[in-house]
Amino acid sequence: MDRFQEMQVFMAVADEEGFAAAARRLNLSPPSVTRAIAALEERIGTQLLARTTRSLHLSEAGQLYLEDCRRILAELEEAEESASGSYTTPRGQLTVTASVIFGELFMTPILAGYLDLFPSVNINALFVDRLVNLVDEGVDVAIRIGNLPESSQQTIKVGEVSQVICGTPAYFSEHGRPQHPDDLRQARVVMSSASHLLSDWQFVDNGKVLELRPEPRLVVSANQAAINAASLGWGLTRVLSYQVASKVAAGELEIVLQDFAPPSLPIHIVYQGGSRVPAKIRTFVDFCAERMGQDRALNPSAKSAN
Repeated sequence: MDRFQEMQVFMAVADEEGFAAAARRLNLSPPSVTRAIAALEERIGTQLLARTTRSLHLSEAGQLYLEDCRRILAELEEAEESASGSYTTPRGQLTVTASVIFGELFMTPILAGYLDLFPSVNINALFVDRLVNLVDEGVDVAIRIGNLPESSQQTIKVGEVSQVICGTPAYFSEHGRPQHPDDLRQARVVMSSASHLLSDWQFVDNGKVLELRPEPRLVVSANQAAINAASLGWGLTRVLSYQVASKVAAGELEIVLQDFAPPSLPIHIVYQGGSRVPAKIRTFVDFCAERMGQDRALNPSAKSAN
């Protein structure tokens, strides 16, 4: 096993926090993974992994070596991609991430359309309701909703969404329409715990921020489940506007308290920048930006692309 392969094995063991899991990820036998790490530590002359019968973690030297491995292998991949022409022609594996509902509703059609145009690209889409670290998890492009922290990554704003309170017409007919955020304290509320954006409810009342933490009778772990409960007429929920745009347009759900809505949240495409961006990333970002810019659920003033 050459040094680059040993680095890959070491990174897999560190990421998976175990030899057996790393072996499965690399399609190797556990003994071969164990031998590779032992040979690596013997050649370097220091312990990289501290093991017990129940746990495994990086030593201080191992943490430094892991950072160097990521950098070296990234540079190697960049050199190989450059030699293969991937900086001029879209090709290879592209990894994309977005939140679950956004991925299902908006990204899936975009992914299919992009793949039709670029047959030499394969896409791995990671739709999860958590913040994915692009570098650590090997992600090329991410869709982020909300204000972004300072970063060296490249960003393109492609739209914005609002935080909305919604329920069915039947619910409002029976329980009345709230006229002020304080009215929500007596309302039947279903809340999703999948996003911090939806657990602490903020409003703007006469220019002042009003914070409200409702006491929901129903808490679910997925945004779609909260939308489903509200769509059944059980109660109210707070979601992002794009998540219920089709139901609002169809009259299945109605939005209330819009006069108290907080500022909209931006939608950005985030990707690794640098002096040279592979063609697969550059073309995908351009394709996403164009499609999202034409979607009225993300840009209300946009003209539909038909």
